[in-house]
This record gives sequence, C-alpha cells and structure tokens, in this order.
Amino acid sequence: MEGNKKQKQKKTNNGKVVVERPRRSVRLQAKTPTQKQKSKEEDIEDIVKWGFSGDETQKIRESLLEWYDHNKRDLPWRYTNTAESEEEETKRAYGVWVSEVMLQQTRVQTVIQYYNRWMEKWPTLQHLSLASLEEVNEMWAGLGYYRRARFLLEGARMIVAKGSGFPKTVSALQKIQGIGDYTAGAIASIAFKEVVPVVDGNVIRVIARLRAISANPKESVTVKKLWKLAAQLVDPIRPGDFNQALMELGATVCTSLNPSCSSCPASGHCCALSIFRHDSLVLVTDFPLKGVRVKQRQDFSAVCVVELLGGQRTSEGSQIDSREVLGGLEKIEGRQTNNRFLLVKRPDDGLLAGLWEFPSVLLDGEADLTTRREVIDHFLKNNFGLDTKQTCDIAFRKNVGEFVHIFSHIRLKIYVELLVLDLKGGGNHLSGIQDKATMTWKYVDGKALSSMGLTSSVRKVYTMVQKLKQEKLSFSLTPSKKRSRTTRKKNNKSLN
Repeated sequence: MEGNKKQKQKKTNNGKVVVERPRRSVRLQAKTPTQKQKSKEEDIEDIVKWGFSGDETQKIRESLLEWYDHNKRDLPWRYTNTAESEEEETKRAYGVWVSEVMLQQTRVQTVIQYYNRWMEKWPTLQHLSLASLEEVNEMWAGLGYYRRARFLLEGARMIVAKGSGFPKTVSALQKIQGIGDYTAGAIASIAFKEVVPVVDGNVIRVIARLRAISANPKESVTVKKLWKLAAQLVDPIRPGDFNQALMELGATVCTSLNPSCSSCPASGHCCALSIFRHDSLVLVTDFPLKGVRVKQRQDFSAVCVVELLGGQRTSEGSQIDSREVLGGLEKIEGRQTNNRFLLVKRPDDGLLAGLWEFPSVLLDGEADLTTRREVIDHFLKNNFGLDTKQTCDIAFRKNVGEFVHIFSHIRLKIYVELLVLDLKGGGNHLSGIQDKATMTWKYVDGKALSSMGLTSSVRKVYTMVQKLKQEKLSFSLTPSKKRSRTTRKKNNKSLN
C-alpha cells in the first residue's frame, strides 16, 4: 500500500501467507551531560535532605542528650528514677498520657497547675475510670478542646475494662480510644523505653531546619518523611529522654519566630543555619514552610443569663420584693436570696460537646437588641415554658454587653443579656416540661455555679453579669442625698 512502510510476506508450513509488519520502536532521547549531572545532583540532594548519616546521627544524639540533662525544665510529669516496679511503671505511663494530652494546644505553664490538680483527684488509671464525664469536664475547664478530656476518660475505662494492664507498645496503645501516633509514641518511649519516634510541631520544626526542608509540613507525604527522619535519630538506649530533648529544644531554643541558634546544641548540624550564613536573605525561620491559615468563620450568638427569683421570705416572714433585689444579688441589707440560674447542656457531639452553658441561640448575623430578645423569648418559651405572659413575670432585664470568643476555626461574637424572672405559682409547671424536653437542662444556685467547671466563654459571660450586679448594688446603697437628679435619670434609663 502506497505511503505505508514496507511489509514482509512469509509462508508458513501449511502454505498460508502471513504478513509481517515492522515492529514499532520507541527511541529514548539520550540525556545530555548537563542533564545527567543535574539529575544526579537532585538524587544526591534528596538522599541528603531526607536522611542522616550514621556519624551525624550519633553526634546529634550525644549533643542533644547532654544538653537535655543540663537544661531540661523541672516538670511534674518527668520522672528521674530508672528502676521501677510494674505498678510504678503504669503510674508513670498514666502521668505521661495525661500530660501529653493536656499539652496539645496548651502552654506548659498553664498545664502544670491543671496536671497537679488532676493527678491529686485521680492519681491512677483506676481512679479516673470511675469518674463521670461531668466531673472530668469540670476539672478540664479552661484548657479548651474538651474532646481530649472525654477521650482520656473513655480510654481509661477501656484499659481497665480489658483487665490486661496498661498497653506498653505503640501498636497496642493506638487501639485505645483517643490515642494517636504522637501520644502512643510518647507513652511507649518515655514510660516503656520502646525505641520509637515522636513527632509534634516542635519536632517538625527542628528536623525541618536540620535538613533545610521547605516542603509543606502538613502534607501527608512530607509528614511520613519527617517521621522516618525522626525514627533515624531516636537514641536506642534513652529513647524517651531523646524524644523529650527534641521536643524541649523546639519549645525553648529552636522556636518558631526567634530561634536562639547560638545556644543550640545541634547548630553544627543545622542546614538551615548553614544556608543563612552563606546567604543572609534565606532565614532560619523560613524553614519549614508556613502553612496558609484557614479563614475563620464568623458566627453570632445571643446568650441570655436566666435567673429565677427564689421568692423566699426574710427572717421576719415578709416577702422580698423581686424588683428590690435588682436581679438577684446574693445579699442586700442582710437578707439572703436563693435564686437559681438556668443551664443547658450542649449536644454530645460537635463543638464543646456535653458541656453546660447559659441559654444561647445562634443568629444569622449582626442583630439589634429587639431581634435578639424576640429570638431568645421564643427559645425560652418553646424549650422551658418560660412565657412572660403566662408562666412568669420579668423582674429585671438588661443588655449586659458583647465580646468576641475565638475558636480555632470560628470567630464567635457573643451578645450577653441578663433576664431575671419571677415564676408564677412557684414554677410547678417546669417539672412536666423537663420530662418532655428534647435537651438536658437544670437550675443551679449562685454558689454551685461559681464552683462549676465552665468554659472560658461561659465564665466570661457570668463575670460580666456579676459586674453589672455589683454596679447596681453600689448605686442602690449610695445615700440618696449624694445622688444628683441627672444621675437618677441616667440610672432609670439604664434599667430598660
């Protein structure tokens, strides 16, 4: 056929003619000497970047352990004794577990007091397994990320229920609720001397600078390589101490913004520092690559501190006037009140799961006071039967203020209002509503509320309300002669 390549005809043994077509061949273009050299340099660079030589590894181990022995911080979860019974070993593992979970997203100085209080209340795993989630949340209040506390409790219960003792290896620890790669590595190496790596934010920073790795540390491929590098460095004799030394170095010397390279025991092996010395435009802090921060979602919430007047009598037997109490002050002119606050339990899943808060409603956006009150009144009526026209009277209502609370992914603007209600008929209708409620709620007095483990945002709301009450009380106790007409008018307006 014209235009085609030549074809060969061949007869087979049976006389048939077979047409043989020429085989297609793919010709690989030969690399030029320059390309070969470049490829070879890239391969060598990759090997050097993602690996430590034997001599380098040994020197880094020695220098870090020596530095750690002389400079480690005195922290309550660090133990110095080496010969331990199985019971002591288990207690140490439990302490390491609690401390590592607390230290996630929390500063060391903040954790110390929480750790000491926790270990005093639940000194062993068995003690913790008998605690309730509410008790654990109260002890955890202020540390944030409350799911960590729940996982600690669930993990403790799981270990005790199995009855086979505290898991001693990474593979066994990872089967426990809430224990991931990092926590498993920390417990196994520090408490049980398993030669395994630990990689957290501090370790990532140190290793990335040691090897001048500019790759995104949040990408899964990079993370796997960093774990391999950390595994190369772990000291086989003192794995727990070495892992703590690496983390300590990142926390105190090789910091994110202001590393102290002159006092770093590993500075002689730091590629990032070496690059900086040859090119001042490339900073040590350029490693690792800074991730792009996810933009926080903007939410709005109306929070109403609902206080129910006790309606109790004085020692003389006369009824206390609710408006005279000015929003349930604890004491006024020597008389006691037993007012109660309404608290609502958040759902068991999602943000701040299972924690107590004042009644709150998410808003579609910025909202004026009238709109917020309409939303709150509807919420209180539907869920708690608190209807100002039928079941209660408003004794005092005041817009307290607003503030912004920051979560990792949410910027929440909170509008705060105080609403003091005087129940009709002693509030007997509430018990029936409680039985039919789709959410869990309760009333607590001021003393119980003050001792509860509330989240920082709920505590802030309560503090704002208490401050308002103190201001009103101070004004009400000021002699009338010292009040000007202007001051009285101003105060009357503020009660609306």
